[in-house]
Amino acid sequence: MTPLFEPEVIICGAGAAGLTLAIDLARRNVDFLLIDKADGPFVGSRGKGIQPRSQEVFEDLGVIDRIVASGGEYPVQRFYRPDDTPVDKSAIEMSEPTPREPYQIPLLVPQFLNEARLRDRLAEFGHAPHYRHEAVGFTQDGDGVSVEIAESGAVRTVRARYLVGADGGSSFVRKALEIGFPGKTLGVRAVVADVYAEGVTSDVWHRWGQGTPAQVSLCPLYGTEMFQFQAPIPFGLQVDLSPAGLTGLLRERTGRTDIRVREVSWASAFEMNARLADTYRNGRVFLAGDAAHVHPPTGGQGLNTSVQDAYNLGWKLAAVLGGAHPSLLDSYEQERRPIAETVLGLSEKLLEAAKNRDTGRGREVSQLDLGYVDSPLTVPGDREKGVLPGERAPDAVVSGAGGLTTRLFSLFQGPHWTLLGYDVHTHWAPPARAGLHIHTFGHRGDLVDIENQVRDAYGLRGGQWVLIRPDGYIASVTDTTGLGAVESYLDFVGIRPPR
Repeated sequence: MTPLFEPEVIICGAGAAGLTLAIDLARRNVDFLLIDKADGPFVGSRGKGIQPRSQEVFEDLGVIDRIVASGGEYPVQRFYRPDDTPVDKSAIEMSEPTPREPYQIPLLVPQFLNEARLRDRLAEFGHAPHYRHEAVGFTQDGDGVSVEIAESGAVRTVRARYLVGADGGSSFVRKALEIGFPGKTLGVRAVVADVYAEGVTSDVWHRWGQGTPAQVSLCPLYGTEMFQFQAPIPFGLQVDLSPAGLTGLLRERTGRTDIRVREVSWASAFEMNARLADTYRNGRVFLAGDAAHVHPPTGGQGLNTSVQDAYNLGWKLAAVLGGAHPSLLDSYEQERRPIAETVLGLSEKLLEAAKNRDTGRGREVSQLDLGYVDSPLTVPGDREKGVLPGERAPDAVVSGAGGLTTRLFSLFQGPHWTLLGYDVHTHWAPPARAGLHIHTFGHRGDLVDIENQVRDAYGLRGGQWVLIRPDGYIASVTDTTGLGAVESYLDFVGIRPPR
């Protein structure tokens, strides 16, 4: 039996959300235990879309290049008319990458490959998920949470400061807390499967009967030799998910006898739901990912929203464990629940559009425009132009004083906060603090603004300072006279001067 330790955080669920949270805690030297009741890693492709904002998250976590190499861009959609003549149409309508938005095109990466890369990254920090470990009960008090964990027929209690339920739509943690999960079933039942197929090419996403109950599609899963089989199915119908059964369904809906499913790697029949938890927190217990919200698959929003939940929660847990004011954790639900509500609305809208044969996707799915302008962690200002506090911090190409070029995202990468001073004297900067990186443009500054990219991306004028959170959002934009308030803010979030 695998020995368990006394961690500061217990994470239930080793999917994308749980792995992201584990990586973020690991790089902050927070002790945690990551458990999952499954026998091993998930083997399906279900959440295959990686949106641009999540790509930025994965860059910060040091795993983006491996994830990109594991998949590819979405293929062109090939729609087959009733007479079987093909019509090709781009699946994604996005702009080209720019210095301020280096990731613009969603990636197609099967979920099992994405999670494998995250596990690899976690292993580099010396951690791994504990499979066949199931949370079967927990109690909490003012100091921590006692979690009962079953493994190999035995149950032991592990004490932690916090518990995070990232254990999916049927979350044990959420149900144990009796947190409501209102929403609706969307009147769509579907089959999704990872299959090896013959008779189709892997250069396009094949679609038949689009906008009808008889639609079916085969999407190549880049990074593998498989296709993702998708088709709506009637309620109450027992579906044969074997190779012969899926081949029969495919031939019935396409009229093609030359296409055959020869092997099924993974398959599921499911009902589409849109649900949102009444609250994301009860005392020292938090919900993240599908445990807090479930989405229809349209627009590729569910996994991405889950990853960003974890990315938001990780630095806050670490900060409070390191001495920040406990009320910092209140901002997790205040920031992330409105985001999930917005994204759920978008997913439902895209589902209705797909029913009317509109499968195009634009900037709205990128999640680049989502932010926390109304968050209690956002310091309001009177800016008339440029990015606002609470919005995503843009990237830009800059030069170091030594002459080498770099990017703002490279300077932001890591668990620290960043303070940028634009056209300032270095002696105006506040004293150094652990967990804060200060960079300045201007007299004896360490950075040079190439072609005014930073000025234009942020809308800055000389003498202004930008405080950027560890998760890449702007906390404050202020003049030098406001740096005292910035220092008080840093005290609150646990970034304090050395003693």
